[in-house]
Amino acid sequence: MIRVREVAVIDDDGESMGTIPTEEALSMALDRNMDLVEVSPNSNPPVCRIMDYGKHKYKASKKAHEAKKKQKIIHMKEVKFRPNTDQHDFDFKLRNVQRFLENGDKAKVVIFFKGREIVHREFGMRVLERVAVATEETAVIEQQAKQEGRTLVMILAPKNTKTKKGGVLKAQPVAKPAETPVAAPAVAPVAKPAEAPVAAPAVAPVAKPAEASVETPAEAPAEIPAKEPGTE
Repeated sequence: MIRVREVAVIDDDGESMGTIPTEEALSMALDRNMDLVEVSPNSNPPVCRIMDYGKHKYKASKKAHEAKKKQKIIHMKEVKFRPNTDQHDFDFKLRNVQRFLENGDKAKVVIFFKGREIVHREFGMRVLERVAVATEETAVIEQQAKQEGRTLVMILAPKNTKTKKGGVLKAQPVAKPAETPVAAPAVAPVAKPAEAPVAAPAVAPVAKPAEASVETPAEAPAEIPAKEPGTE
């Protein structure tokens, strides 16, 4: 299957034999009861190696199997809470979250809202904060709280979990949702009615009654004493 005229050959001991005709390289491999394997077809000339190809395939498959056994498959476990979950249910579900994290799996914490509960997202954020604080020794926040429809979702990962790029996840604080400032309603000033001036009531002068003149009575004439008889 090697159709080029000459190739660069490496023997079974790993030593370079230089560039030789392809037919000569095939004869050398057959003399050693081995195969001529093209390992770098894009080189000029292509690089071939003399080896036992069957033994090479066996070693490669065994190495891949060992690597697969050591590989840890991380699953995503979902735990649902409600914004008004009571303490007993909260403790029960929190234990499940901690168990998943200890087993090396990720935990997807979901807050589900019903009806008009979605208006008060802060209650759901408080539940997520409680979960994050309770698991801060064993977990880090891989995804901050994010609203998805009628749910709030936060993803926790075990500590020292490696990312796809080879880094390690670091703990992040729970982000609180920005509160929309509520504008105070504009209050139109109430115009006070103009006060009508109150006219002082006209006071009619009270006429004093005319004083009646008191007539002084005429002095009664002095009584003349009656004469005693026998006197003049």
